[in-house]
Amino acid sequence: MQPFEKMTGLVAPMDRANVDTDQIIPKQFLKRIERTGFGEFAFFDWRYLEDGAPNPQFVLNEERYQGASILVAGPNFGSGSSREHAPWALGEFGFKALIAPSFADIFTGNCFQNGMLPIVLTQDEVDTMMGKALQRTGYSATVDLEAQTVTDDGGWSASFEIDPFRKESLLKGLDEIGQTLKKEDLIAAFEATHPARW
Repeated sequence: MQPFEKMTGLVAPMDRANVDTDQIIPKQFLKRIERTGFGEFAFFDWRYLEDGAPNPQFVLNEERYQGASILVAGPNFGSGSSREHAPWALGEFGFKALIAPSFADIFTGNCFQNGMLPIVLTQDEVDTMMGKALQRTGYSATVDLEAQTVTDDGGWSASFEIDPFRKESLLKGLDEIGQTLKKEDLIAAFEATHPARW
């Protein structure tokens, strides 16, 4: 997992509440056994019309949001089933940070396990960013995990809270396996004191 320290990116708005994981990555695309290849199917039912053409009414299809790496969304983002494929798809789509008034708990954990930062801001702060992203072309922001701040290209800023363990894990690029491997010497020493059972 790549460390997450500080990033600046284009902001894309998704002014919808209760975006669930089946909308983020529909169930028919969950047949792959790899963690890759899901980005092209992110928001599939919203991104495409029945004939397969891009839906011109879907905000992320707009030219001005191509290449966005920060997604600002409504409350309860990532609700629904616990599929880890959702952050996989969002990451491959290009997002590194998500900002919303609230996230579903399991989805939040899955984001952290995959190097993606879900940031909870107040509804007013989210509304400010959402409005700017909808009204302006090229609206960008900087997310500084160490300082726990979001600052936009106009100087507006907000601070956010994060669990210290989650923060350290992201800063060092460690998922649960990485955290365990930090204690590899202790694990090996423990195993050496126990004879094989077979």
